[in-house]
Amino acid sequence: MPIGSRDFKVAARPVVSYSGTQQNELLAALPRDVLESLFEHLELVQLPFGKELFEFGSKLENVYFPTTAIVSLLYVMEDGATTEIAVVGHEGVVGVSMFPGERAMCTAVVQSAGYGYRLKAQALRDAFNQGGALPQLLMRYNTALFAQMAQNAVGGRHSSIEQKLCRWLLDRLDRSPSNELKVTQEMISIMLGVRRESITAAAGKLQDDGLITYRRGNITVLDRDGLERYAGECYKVAKTEYDRLLVDVAGR
Repeated sequence: MPIGSRDFKVAARPVVSYSGTQQNELLAALPRDVLESLFEHLELVQLPFGKELFEFGSKLENVYFPTTAIVSLLYVMEDGATTEIAVVGHEGVVGVSMFPGERAMCTAVVQSAGYGYRLKAQALRDAFNQGGALPQLLMRYNTALFAQMAQNAVGGRHSSIEQKLCRWLLDRLDRSPSNELKVTQEMISIMLGVRRESITAAAGKLQDDGLITYRRGNITVLDRDGLERYAGECYKVAKTEYDRLLVDVAGR
């Protein structure tokens, strides 16, 4: 019986296909021969809501290329207080480490359930060391990710609650298939490191202005342009950096 169960699990493993990997923009940007050289190491995995991919201080053993899932990178204080420092979806990668034994500088948690491709960190390092398109692409992406982290840090200090909420919603909208987001005010307050009452007031103002509608556990964005204007620099800087990344990749 154990042998049969093992055989079933092997047979049921999802097959990695070229068309499937195109759902992640970094994988899609790789030359086909480079991408196909990773197929034997890539594994399509389900990423359920709340799954911790790694925690602060742990060894980075796996890399994740989300396709339909959204992952939050979090900084967790000793007292349990949490602040989101970045978000990654189908545009990016989570858990890259360039040196064996490298440890995580943050905690990564799945915020929106979906799928992604998992790759052993050592397999990515081996491919990186071969040079070519992969290391160039990863370094460009890291620049865009650092821009997002820097802007979140600045915005956390100098932006209003409404601007922070607009930026947070836009970050999710960029990585979601529709204008509807399943999220609670409590989760948003935890991610932004502010009181829930402040999020309730800010969401109410955005709803009164016709930018969103909010029902328990569900936010629908009605006016994306309005959200972008409201967010201002809080959102625009990181988005501009990522858009430049895409232009650079397309022009390689």
